[in-house]
Amino acid sequence: MTSKVKYQGNLRTAAVHLQSNSNIITDAPTDNHGKGEAFSPTDLVATGLACCLMTIMGIKAESMDIDLTGTHASVKKHMSASPRRISEVEVVVYMNQDHDDKTRKLLEYAALTCPVGQSLHPETKQNIKFVYPSA
Repeated sequence: MTSKVKYQGNLRTAAVHLQSNSNIITDAPTDNHGKGEAFSPTDLVATGLACCLMTIMGIKAESMDIDLTGTHASVKKHMSASPRRISEVEVVVYMNQDHDDKTRKLLEYAALTCPVGQSLHPETKQNIKFVYPSA
């Protein structure tokens, strides 16, 4: 098993990652009867896309002896009403350093093939941008 999730009432869940014993709390979003006091489940999916693509990019970078420490991303999730689901995830990845075109292509390709991105519904738009500091 990967995790255990317990419904705590008031549209809140508590999840425990079994290998690490890390905890995550979720709340329903304010636009869907919730308090919005924690990540919503769909927030976690959208955020998971950014985490995954940066992890896969990090694996590729390590194989190229490149340190991505300090690289960060912003995430914006868009919901559709009918059916209620994630319609688009915008991720802007702010790279910690500039790279030549070949390195950029290799890192970006790795990011765009991450497992979470490959697992999202085909109609879910993934708008992913990479921003490099000026050299």
